[in-house]
Amino acid sequence: MRERDYTLITGGAGFIGSNLADALLTAGERVVVLDNLSRDSVQLNAQWLRERHGERVRIEVGDVGDARRVTSLVAGASRVFHLAAQVAVTTSLEDPAADLQTNLIGTFNVLEAARAVATPPPVLFTSTNKVYGGLDHVEVRKSGDVYEYADGRGGISEREPLDFHSPYGCSKGAADQYVHDYSRIYGVPTVVFRMSCIYGTRQFGTEDQGWVAHFARSLLAGAPITLYGDGCQVRDVLWIEDLVAAMRTAVDRIDETNGEIFNLGGGAGNAVSVRQVINRLADITGRTVPVRTAPWRPGDQRIYVSDCAKAERVLGWRTETGWEHGLERLVGWLEAANLATPPLPLRTATSARVAGAAV
Repeated sequence: MRERDYTLITGGAGFIGSNLADALLTAGERVVVLDNLSRDSVQLNAQWLRERHGERVRIEVGDVGDARRVTSLVAGASRVFHLAAQVAVTTSLEDPAADLQTNLIGTFNVLEAARAVATPPPVLFTSTNKVYGGLDHVEVRKSGDVYEYADGRGGISEREPLDFHSPYGCSKGAADQYVHDYSRIYGVPTVVFRMSCIYGTRQFGTEDQGWVAHFARSLLAGAPITLYGDGCQVRDVLWIEDLVAAMRTAVDRIDETNGEIFNLGGGAGNAVSVRQVINRLADITGRTVPVRTAPWRPGDQRIYVSDCAKAERVLGWRTETGWEHGLERLVGWLEAANLATPPLPLRTATSARVAGAAV
């Protein structure tokens, strides 16, 4: 690969990263993936990318905590999608130091590497709706088996005050602000996506992260499901291909999007409760499993729906895949990929230190 003729994706062998890499490679681009391959499912995604795209994809097994390695790779990149992260609230509670090292220091390394380049490459950072905390100040009410906003709002916009809650919320939130500020202070072209619940193909799912795929695999395997809270909490789920389209557009239009922050999710049209997702998956698979409940997790929002108006206006972007059809596609992929097997136990999936692991 010649100098600066590739796109760098940190965490590029993960769920979102592998889908993004595949889209770029299919369009004829060259991609370098930096990933520490700390999860078995991530290794499967890396192998899938190699088999589909051969030498046009380069898998660099490494960690975003390695500043020297990051600097070298960013120096040769025309643009950077920074997706590598520790992605689970529960894991951050168990090991906040590792969470901090990955999410904040890893992001700092990427930003510093970009700043060191004479003409810095654009950097897109995947943040999270958890930067808004539990949204306890936003009044919600329960209507039947779902929560809704009491004031009738359509969703949470980028103007919502930040309120970092949990080590994960703090590390991602601080990284979010660093990325935003490096555009203002150092002139590094950056974009921040504060994402809601993303689901789709290449998502293997555990109880701790990737809950839509986790529920689908549990139903296919006949394994019980545990709900944290009452299961009436609402999320605006977003199909992976719709997210990838927004990510590509944001970087392609960096002259317009530089320094901007976007809330990205399925929006009000794809706002659905956890129990509604399970019921739909049961209809698709023709199976039911025991559903247990457990206490609410720290900072869990009763309802989170993204107000995507800014993304729609600036990016000309719309969600294309309705949640019911998306769940059908997910189940079809899991069955075709022979993943109708019990999901990984929570402890197996999250006990390792995952600095640089992929989203």
